[in-house]
Amino acid sequence: MGVDASTRRFSVGRAQTLALAVSLGIASGCAQIGPSTIVRDRFDYTVSVSESWKRQMLLNVIKIRYGDAPIFLEVASIINQYSLEAELNAALGWSFPPAGHEQRIGGTGRYYDRPTVSYNLLTGEKFARSMMAPIPPPTVMAMIEGGYPADIVLRLMVKSVNGIRNQAGLYNRSVAADPGFYPLLDELRRVQESGAMSFRLKATEQGEALVLVFRPQASPDLAEDAGKVRRILGLREGLEQYRVVYGSAASGDDEIALLTRSLLEILTDIASSVEVPPEHVAEARVGTTMESRGEGFRPPLVRISYSGDEPADAYAAAPYRDGWFSISDRDYPSKRIFSFLMFIMTLTETGGKQGAPVMTISAGG
Repeated sequence: MGVDASTRRFSVGRAQTLALAVSLGIASGCAQIGPSTIVRDRFDYTVSVSESWKRQMLLNVIKIRYGDAPIFLEVASIINQYSLEAELNAALGWSFPPAGHEQRIGGTGRYYDRPTVSYNLLTGEKFARSMMAPIPPPTVMAMIEGGYPADIVLRLMVKSVNGIRNQAGLYNRSVAADPGFYPLLDELRRVQESGAMSFRLKATEQGEALVLVFRPQASPDLAEDAGKVRRILGLREGLEQYRVVYGSAASGDDEIALLTRSLLEILTDIASSVEVPPEHVAEARVGTTMESRGEGFRPPLVRISYSGDEPADAYAAAPYRDGWFSISDRDYPSKRIFSFLMFIMTLTETGGKQGAPVMTISAGG
């Protein structure tokens, strides 16, 4: 029997309807690619950049401990391009008189996810500005004014206050703090928590000057704490404001001189207390970890341990020298200081016209 015209029209019409439905379905799905990827991509890339940043910082601390050169790669941009391609084809065939008929419908689809990450190597002048230049005193004071504990900020970021030296770790050599340094930190912490001191910029003939302000307090205890700070630093009694400058010694009794560290000095201090395997010391690959005990010493701010295998419960871990160095996720004080360290690094990046890392995602259909 032959295929009449009505049958041919029905077959062709059914194929066209099916092709139109599939095409509309593909077009609808393609239109939703962009919005549906925003939440996922933003979260995933945030987590990935954060984890890589922690690992890079930890690895550089370990490299300094072993006498190796730190290398920093900045994420300059993240570009991700999505593409969805679809192709639909259909074929109908028959003969007259009929010897047979054939109907074929086929399609192909392709989905691409092409992430591209660009890095900038921190070298040369920018490395010198970011890593080797002393941290400006206004940055130190801004951290305290922003709510970070004064004793932690000064313990990490300064070498001395009015000539009173902080303890320091230099590879495998520890230097004790002067007798007045830790009492000064304790008193400043109490005054800070009471709200009895603040920092502000004051206009002078030479421009703007950073000043420390002791607010008048009715409480005898707070007044005594502020008095102890003045006596330790050799400041004049009765003043409420004192200039804060960079330097190793104050030029007068109305001035506070901060000799600040560079970020590289901070990393070196933290690296000096990293635990290393005894066999590495025996093979002269690294120096011994000096014990920081006794008067003039306080325990390390960050505890970094070593293990032969990758730790299962680590806040940050980095492979090095056929083993793993890590900060435990159960060590909250170390995690807090390490996060603070990364925040300090963002504040010391003063040398580029480049902005923050840029993420560009093309998600068109």
